[in-house]
Amino acid sequence: MPENTTPENVLNRFMETFADSVPSQKSAAFFEEESSVSAHMNRLFGRQKSIHKVFGGGKSADVLLWRNKKISSGVLVGATVIWMLFEWLNYNFLTLGCLALSGGMLMQFVWANASGLLNRSQSRVPRLVIPDELFVNVAVTVGAEVNRFLNYLQDVSTKRNVKKFLVIIASLLAAAIVGTWCNFLTVVYIGFVAAHTLPVFYERYEDQVDNFIYNLLGQFQNQYRKLDSSVLRRIPKGNIKLKKFN
Repeated sequence: MPENTTPENVLNRFMETFADSVPSQKSAAFFEEESSVSAHMNRLFGRQKSIHKVFGGGKSADVLLWRNKKISSGVLVGATVIWMLFEWLNYNFLTLGCLALSGGMLMQFVWANASGLLNRSQSRVPRLVIPDELFVNVAVTVGAEVNRFLNYLQDVSTKRNVKKFLVIIASLLAAAIVGTWCNFLTVVYIGFVAAHTLPVFYERYEDQVDNFIYNLLGQFQNQYRKLDSSVLRRIPKGNIKLKKFN
């Protein structure tokens, strides 16, 4: 394959074309109340931290941002294999669990009896023991994430940020609609793949993506203003008078 046709070069050419087609300045509709130079340096939705710090800055962030390509690719391939087993091959958890246990018992049986068949001293069969701390850590981690998600939803509900409230409601409704198209496992797999691809893509091309999203939101706001001036403001607003009954 020639050097100018490698996947990386093709991707770079695509992003250069994408960047050229996007205006270099963010939409003025979002900065009409901010005139300082530092305001223009803000990232998407006012983000000041790096993507790595936004995701916690730990090992999970390293995996999501492909700091170690072997681990990240291994996790993604493992999730894909599990999804294919359940969705394409129509296996279920009980079937896979029983097959895995049967295979493990067969290997231990052969290991324990092979030494006797070969007239050798019996070797010690390795045993698989899952530490109790693993289950405790998983339960604590899952519980903490669920509580944090619930606290976030309740904070959005109780605070007077109507824009964020409507965005969360729209996101939940969109997730509910997607849930009618495919089962829960497929939704989780799609989210897992998106979590392992979109952050690293945004980290690499965040300037172009920020400009594109701000330009797109600016166009939506301009269309809303046109709709408001041409249609919404012309709707008569009647005053409802309540009759007093003596």
